Amino acid sequence: MQVYLVGGAVRDQLLGHPYQEKDYVVVGATPEQLLAQGYQPVGKDFPVFLHPSSKEEYALARTERKSGKGYHGFEFHTDVDVSLEQDLIRRDLTINAIAMDEQGKIYDPYHGQEDINNKILRHVSPAFAEDPLRVLRVARFAARYATYGFRVADETIALMKQLANSGELSCLTPERIWKETSRALMEPHAEVYFETLRQCQALKVLFPEIDVLFGIPQRPEYHPEIDCGVHTLMALQQACQANYALDVRFAVLVHDLGKALTPKDQLPRHIMHEERGLVPVTELCQRLKVPTNIRLLAQVVCKEHLKCHQLLQLKPGTIWRLLQRLDVMRRPERVKAFAQACQCDAKGRLGLEDRDYPQADYLLGAMQAVRDVKVQDIPKELQGSEIGEYLISKRIEAIAEFKKASALTE
Repeated sequence: MQVYLVGGAVRDQLLGHPYQEKDYVVVGATPEQLLAQGYQPVGKDFPVFLHPSSKEEYALARTERKSGKGYHGFEFHTDVDVSLEQDLIRRDLTINAIAMDEQGKIYDPYHGQEDINNKILRHVSPAFAEDPLRVLRVARFAARYATYGFRVADETIALMKQLANSGELSCLTPERIWKETSRALMEPHAEVYFETLRQCQALKVLFPEIDVLFGIPQRPEYHPEIDCGVHTLMALQQACQANYALDVRFAVLVHDLGKALTPKDQLPRHIMHEERGLVPVTELCQRLKVPTNIRLLAQVVCKEHLKCHQLLQLKPGTIWRLLQRLDVMRRPERVKAFAQACQCDAKGRLGLEDRDYPQADYLLGAMQAVRDVKVQDIPKELQGSEIGEYLISKRIEAIAEFKKASALTE
């Protein structure tokens, strides 16, 4: 029995990239042998075991054969005679098909180290095109390793196009698409994920609402980059650079979907795009089964982001109604996330990436002024609806005082 460290841990160790998870492949062993040593079985489709003490995953070396559609459509074969090379060739990319034995010796039958040195994401074998999930995985790796200068090999893009145009992507479950996408959104260059999907023609299949934004013009005095799709990815890049949370990044991604629905005779203006965008944002979230809290932020950013840009000119009553729609009293964290997303929209524009966005701090200051109005201060003689009216008037008054104080300090 021989044990090898494989996959991401070896790849990232060679690259000098931080990693946490370790996966192992076991060659020349049977399930019974591992069970006898105290390993715990967890695999349903093929034998995967947890180490008795470390709880790390150990999988028996296996081969696979396409037997149906989708990424579940495979038959697996494990046996003591399955070699390390046979196990590695079924993996997606050469950089993921490297193994290391217990003495630290590297086994690299498919030249993954060479591709690491040349910063190339390349498929291991033509069998790559049998698994539609690999389109998303490669795009996610492109987003992760863009910092190091990696690009997807042309021949791998060609196979990804083949998968995108074959109908196989329809076999991916909404949960799996969202899992890969949410992970990609948290990478340092999430925009590269969507650029890669567009390059291989998968974006129009999986995210048609985003794909149609490319080529739609905007007014250059507000958007020097002009193209709506380019702006969307520039704004997403701002969210990544600021290391904002997943809900903010997703909201930024979908904030301008309504611009694809602007009547052509109105272009390059986009009147009421924030209202039009609610339908595609909601449909996208429902299709991918996006978690509720992420969907709610995406919807409110889509609908209200122009109000945030105009914040410094708004009256106190208008600001209060905006804060109400953001659920300021119960969800102050949503107000902060909303401000972050709007800031990314404002800065995700060609040549304006370093612009100041005082509206974000202004909104948070107004929120704090509102939240400082205490229920305990309500006069005891007030009853029923009078209480609510009093609180609203006091909150608007607090915003007015904050606005006045802010003007004095500017």
